Amino acid sequence: MTRSLDQAQTGISGILVTPYDERGEIAPERLAPILDRALNAGLHMPVVNGNTGEFYALTTDEAVTMAREVVALVAGRAPVLAGVGRGLRDAQRLARASAEAGAAALMVHQPPDAFVAPRGLVDYMNAVADASGGLPMMLYLRNDAIGTSAIAELCSLPGVKGVKWATPNPLRLAEARAACDPSIVWVGGLAEVWAPVFYAVGARGFTSGLINVWPERSLAIHAALEAGDFAKANALIEGMRAFEDIRAEEMAGTNVTGVKAALIAQGIDCGPTRPPSAWPLTPVQQARLDAFLDANELRAGAPQRALNRN
Repeated sequence: MTRSLDQAQTGISGILVTPYDERGEIAPERLAPILDRALNAGLHMPVVNGNTGEFYALTTDEAVTMAREVVALVAGRAPVLAGVGRGLRDAQRLARASAEAGAAALMVHQPPDAFVAPRGLVDYMNAVADASGGLPMMLYLRNDAIGTSAIAELCSLPGVKGVKWATPNPLRLAEARAACDPSIVWVGGLAEVWAPVFYAVGARGFTSGLINVWPERSLAIHAALEAGDFAKANALIEGMRAFEDIRAEEMAGTNVTGVKAALIAQGIDCGPTRPPSAWPLTPVQQARLDAFLDANELRAGAPQRALNRN
């Protein structure tokens, strides 16, 4: 691999879309140009079966296939982070399959069950770890209401190497970070727009759906943050904020819709999203996306120099 897992964690975790064919079946081979472009731009860690990959819209069989196929497509060019979750037995099956495929680590989705006990989460994580044969794990935390002590207990489990912090609460992040072993890597889990805020309280690296469409800009933002140049990072973020604003609409129900619509405009048709995600964009949303793509010369056929701009 070109970089270690520890190095990759502090970089960009690029959340890949799940492509579908004309029959609505998964079509992982359509990720090839997306992966090639992102990895050539310097993507640190591709992520399969993340939320931008419509994880909860996939069957477990489909998620298993996506893990296997993405690892094969990456072909050792970077460590692959594989998302696992849902019911315990599904999570265990995914963990086992991801390990067998050659994933470098697991991203464990925080269970969205209505009845989740913090001590039950400990049992869940341990069972997933056992199923994978001990692959490193990153906790994908979308709800910090479990409390700092529970987060610290989860981070103390063997195999937990990091936390993807996806709650808009930087003060709680700072508190949790202080309560945990310094070796734990805290990754901004709300993409580029929130990355500077999370960096300010000690996070490193961030998740990104933009890497599917404009990986060069995402890498430039990461480089600016790593250099401590918050002014440059914020300026670069302003240039892509219109894209993230579209994705945040309708209770974030257009999150993947915006990415897939942009890919279609780039000549990479990954199909629609599955309900309950919104599809397609509304005419107003599509017009705003078109303006963003045109302003940044991101459509199919745009000059290569434009696609490579930071």
